[in-house]
Amino acid sequence: MMCSEERYLTFALGKGRLANKTLELLEEIGITCEEMKDKSSRKLVFVNEELKLRFFLSKGPDVPTYVEYGAADIGVVGKDTIMEENRRVYEVLDLGFGKCRMCVCGPANARDLLKHHEIIRVASKYPNIAKDYFYNKKHQTVDIIKLNGSVELGPIVKLSDVIVDIVETGSTLNENGLEVLEEICPLSARMIVNQVSMQMETERIKKLINDLKARISAV
Repeated sequence: MMCSEERYLTFALGKGRLANKTLELLEEIGITCEEMKDKSSRKLVFVNEELKLRFFLSKGPDVPTYVEYGAADIGVVGKDTIMEENRRVYEVLDLGFGKCRMCVCGPANARDLLKHHEIIRVASKYPNIAKDYFYNKKHQTVDIIKLNGSVELGPIVKLSDVIVDIVETGSTLNENGLEVLEEICPLSARMIVNQVSMQMETERIKKLINDLKARISAV
């Protein structure tokens, strides 16, 4: 096996805003990847030879999978994805950006349905989070319907009584006559680490975490 100094640390970043914010934050602690700044590049894996780091972008829900199986040592993804995918990874740091909430939403008259433990229909892109919340926290039996698109449609077209979804500003809800009925948990971008990597590369990873922590708390 290669000694620790020669081994690349690999990062899997959720595509889009999350990756951009993560790269900005890493630059603030002296970690850069010039290759990633070339927007015309068709490369899938980007390397910083000097620091022995590799980066790749993937769809958010795949990040915990790459990290669990060791294809990436470190991942950055939303807390909602970590909860939904439920992979065996260490969640080591709240990066403090991408803040929003996971909520139960619906028309105002659905509020009563959440109090009486009757069977209701819940539409969500996050069936595992919805199931855990209703079955384990509320002890309410529900019929969960998985949707991939605009879940707000669920109650509007009478597919479901309520939805479980991410809420940032709430403006989409308001425009569609829906509101937050219950908050499940706050969400933000988190750093996750492969369990074996944490043991094999303890010093490098801990230094990275501590540098990021110091930077975040200084803001």
